[in-house]
Amino acid sequence: MPILYDNPLSRNGYKARLVASHLGLTLDVVTKDLLAGESRQADFLVKNAAGKVPVLELDDGTCLAESNAIVLFLAEGSELSPAAPLERAQVLRWMFFEQSAVLPTIGTARFLRITGRDKERPDVYAQRIEMAQDSLAALERHFSVHPWAALDRFTIADITLYAYASVAEDAGLDLAAYPAFVAWRKRVQSLPAHVGPNAGF
Repeated sequence: MPILYDNPLSRNGYKARLVASHLGLTLDVVTKDLLAGESRQADFLVKNAAGKVPVLELDDGTCLAESNAIVLFLAEGSELSPAAPLERAQVLRWMFFEQSAVLPTIGTARFLRITGRDKERPDVYAQRIEMAQDSLAALERHFSVHPWAALDRFTIADITLYAYASVAEDAGLDLAAYPAFVAWRKRVQSLPAHVGPNAGF
């Protein structure tokens, strides 16, 4: 059984666990205490030189890091990850958008806020919030005319976007101006195989 090294606070790890739930896959989730530095210890750095979770370890000992790479691997050949080149590119487009415009903005603002660093670096926090609002505006425009991120059906593009989009309020963002975005989140949450962020622990 594949092992997923993860932490309940990691929304990147949540992506992998969401994919597993939607595809009926079983992962052996092993918690790494990030605050205690467990992801920076020598035995873990062999698995991921970047010293971060999540890491997926396969039965043969092969390790795969980076959340969206793990998502692509787990979903390969399934209905969540289309094989046709243009369809696949449309899915990857939104996965790239998540990495460049959602995780660094909503994700970083959330981290600053839950660790109290928003008070220590208010300038950095304000900048991330401003950038996050731009990202949410783009998502609002898209979801105003499309029910899902790519191909007008649920794919791994939605899973990767949802992981950090679902905690926008934790980052300190007011979502009143983004009703289509909020409606999309509710559609994701209403799917039968949807699980919460603590699933698997």
